[in-house]
Amino acid sequence: MFSYTDLNGHGVDLSFKKDAFALEPTHVLVLAKYEGRWLLTKHRERGYEFPGGKQETSETLIEAAAREVYEETGAHLEQITWLATYVVQQNPPFGKAVYIANVTSLESDYKKHETEGAILMTDDELLNCQQLSFHMQDSGMKKMIEKVSELEDKWHD
Repeated sequence: MFSYTDLNGHGVDLSFKKDAFALEPTHVLVLAKYEGRWLLTKHRERGYEFPGGKQETSETLIEAAAREVYEETGAHLEQITWLATYVVQQNPPFGKAVYIANVTSLESDYKKHETEGAILMTDDELLNCQQLSFHMQDSGMKKMIEKVSELEDKWHD
């Protein structure tokens, strides 16, 4: 378990072990790659970030992950695989399931919602980006990206 304080001042517990928390996640975050580059989106207010959002009542977390990625980037995914779960200790607390995935295709003419669409970045571009959302700047996100890098040999894109 990795515990840290996010940039909003909330305590966060992150685990790469399944079912580490009693609280079931209701949010998703997806770290996906397309042709060797990270898939991000640009939120109009927060900046660049990995796509994600809330699970709807009638869907599984994996369905929520695929839907949120499509809504925010126009990307279609395959090999959606659980990576981690974290719980944010705000009032009320909430859990977020983190997935990795491969992008099979990007649609450029999809209806954009609250973001400006797909942004692809190399590892270096992600590391040096000055316009990352506050969500992307905490120590938990760095841990998740490190974990994906460790798994890179097993994760085919």
